[in-house]
Amino acid sequence: MLEKKPLVITKEDELFPLFPRLPILTSLQAGWHGASFGYMCQPAYEFPEVCTPLWHSLIIFTHGARVIHAERKMDGRKHRDAVVGGDIIITPVNVGHQATWDAEGDFILLAIEPQIFACAVDETADAKQIQLLPHFATPDPLIYQIGLALKGILEGNPLGSRLYAETMVNALSVHLMQHYSTCKPILKTYKNGLSQRQLQQVIEYIHEHLDQNLGLAELAALIPMSRHYFSQLFKQSMGITPHNYVIRCRVQYAKELLLKGEMTIAEVAQLVGFASQSHLNFHCKRLLGVTPKAIQQR
Repeated sequence: MLEKKPLVITKEDELFPLFPRLPILTSLQAGWHGASFGYMCQPAYEFPEVCTPLWHSLIIFTHGARVIHAERKMDGRKHRDAVVGGDIIITPVNVGHQATWDAEGDFILLAIEPQIFACAVDETADAKQIQLLPHFATPDPLIYQIGLALKGILEGNPLGSRLYAETMVNALSVHLMQHYSTCKPILKTYKNGLSQRQLQQVIEYIHEHLDQNLGLAELAALIPMSRHYFSQLFKQSMGITPHNYVIRCRVQYAKELLLKGEMTIAEVAQLVGFASQSHLNFHCKRLLGVTPKAIQQR
């Protein structure tokens, strides 16, 4: 008898209908590039074997200390998992994965395009040369925290989450490469930051595109260099991450517009690139100690 072949997933939204419940949260409308996210809570279930040629896939369990048992098959191997919150499962591109679990639990599904993964450290890398290895349930506190951070940014600011998400996915890719791949990168250390010309080029671009959903790869390509080294060198030069710098620029620009008194707070929020008036309010209070309304009334 011929063994049943796994279902091949080639679109971001094809996987979710295979579960009995739809996701609680996804990145489908968030404008992320190279990665996708789904957070869900599913009952005990027998999930069919699937694989994809387009993404490396991670499951990040978030259900706490309670143990959920699962019979799992991955890459032709069978394994019985006793899974708790903080455990992860790694399914590389083109590897089949099937599972049956015995209790309700919540988890994050995170998919990363192989080329995005491969170019995290070296922008000229070939995805075919850097292979991610399959892993059954294993604890990884860093990946768990990155998963929760991505969940948090999607819950709070989905339309303004791209730069932060790409930064987190890049850090995740470097970690995966170092600990779960066939090709462990040699990470160089730089101490002097970006050159003055490079820094000025990036800063000017950020100010000219504040109203847009900026991405890490987009900024790193200006130099050009890998996302990993760009993030590292930008922080050395400015003392903060690209994501935090963009937020500060938006708040400062919003302050200038609010003091002029020619626009509503909602109009200012949209013009400077915040997803909503509430996000402008949050960051103004956090960085300036006052609300947009208080600034407007000065």
